[in-house]
Amino acid sequence: MKHRGRHRRRRRGAALRAFLAGTALALTAAATLISASQADVTDSPGALKPLASPADTAPLRLQERLVPARTLDRLSAAMGRPVGVDAVLASADRGMRASAGCSAADHASLPVTPAATRAYCWDPADATGTDWQPASVTTSGDADDDGVWGTHRVVLAGWTHSATSGRAAERGLARVAFVDADDPARLAYRWVLLVVPVDGGRDYRGLSSAISGMVWYEDKLLVTTRTGSADALYVYDLDRIQRTSVDGPAIGRVPGGWSADGYRYVMPAVGSYRFTAGRCARSGPPCPGALSLDRGTAPDSLVAAEWTAPEGDRNARLWRYAFSTAPARGGLLATDATGRVEAVEAYRTGATGIRGVLSYWQPGAEGASWYVGRLPGSWNGHGGLWRQDAAGAKAARCGADGSHRCWAQSTASLAYWQETGEVWSLSDRMLFAVPLAELDRSVG
Repeated sequence: MKHRGRHRRRRRGAALRAFLAGTALALTAAATLISASQADVTDSPGALKPLASPADTAPLRLQERLVPARTLDRLSAAMGRPVGVDAVLASADRGMRASAGCSAADHASLPVTPAATRAYCWDPADATGTDWQPASVTTSGDADDDGVWGTHRVVLAGWTHSATSGRAAERGLARVAFVDADDPARLAYRWVLLVVPVDGGRDYRGLSSAISGMVWYEDKLLVTTRTGSADALYVYDLDRIQRTSVDGPAIGRVPGGWSADGYRYVMPAVGSYRFTAGRCARSGPPCPGALSLDRGTAPDSLVAAEWTAPEGDRNARLWRYAFSTAPARGGLLATDATGRVEAVEAYRTGATGIRGVLSYWQPGAEGASWYVGRLPGSWNGHGGLWRQDAAGAKAARCGADGSHRCWAQSTASLAYWQETGEVWSLSDRMLFAVPLAELDRSVG
């Protein structure tokens, strides 16, 4: 299948720079920048510690499990020809308000320092206060290094429904906002519900999983699974989005067609990656909580951070898997002949409560810098964003008390858009972007 975004358009002229330019958002909190190595701090995660022994890396091993082609073909034959990203964007039915149209509470959820240069709040129908919460983000800058998928610039935002409140049928479900970002002043989006084929493709069920991490690479979307699951990641194909035909509360095949709790589109899983050592748990494999893409490695790699409690006694692991370079395996991880995936790099960090991770190779650097977004111990309020490497850790400080809690509220995942130089992320109320250069300046 031809990848719509792989034709390498290089739009680096004034038009692109105009797209990137944004006016820094006014924030009231003053920031005093101090390196963690220059102050007596107690919350620094410290230097990264390499994990290289078989005992350390074996729990990170995955087994690839692809859904049989006949299962996917049976589902598409019953539901109709699959559609792609263009069709979803063309039917966008919700708009995002740019910063000037957002409330004071929305603005209060943004980073204190560095300031976001672009920020957007969601349609009022999806605003905070519902049982749905945003948690993960990826962009067409991950999908293709020219930043464009087909002819569009796109942001995908993953949301998860509460597992304990709301309608029983919705609890734990996962959906993705397909955001048309072609016009930075007028973002619009459409929801797509994530589902899993069952009964050999004769039906599907909703994906019940907290998608705290998400990466769109080539034509695949990889998302994290629920804590405690045997599966580490689910895989989706952006060219296999299906239209529903019945507007009802059920999910799956119903009399008269196909339903998805009122959603017009569903995206069925095409595979998963499962830990070979069993379910992720405190004493076993690490439950992945955040994902991102690193284009500074060869080949490109998937970066992951372990899900742990904020300020708990379990320090997290950071690791990466290589993406396959085989033409027939676009967007999938590199495997051996048995379908196993090995971590190509791993570290232990002193950080806990990581909800965002990014790995970036600074020009001329011998290794990558790792950025980790951490929740505060109370699980609410502003989180911290640290830059770590083998030498130590640094973070911005802000406010009268010189706190490190300068990042967004309810810290969420990070996605670096290489072509624009921006890091995209989410607070509990807003989608926003910060130039990586400003982020680095803020941590010293």
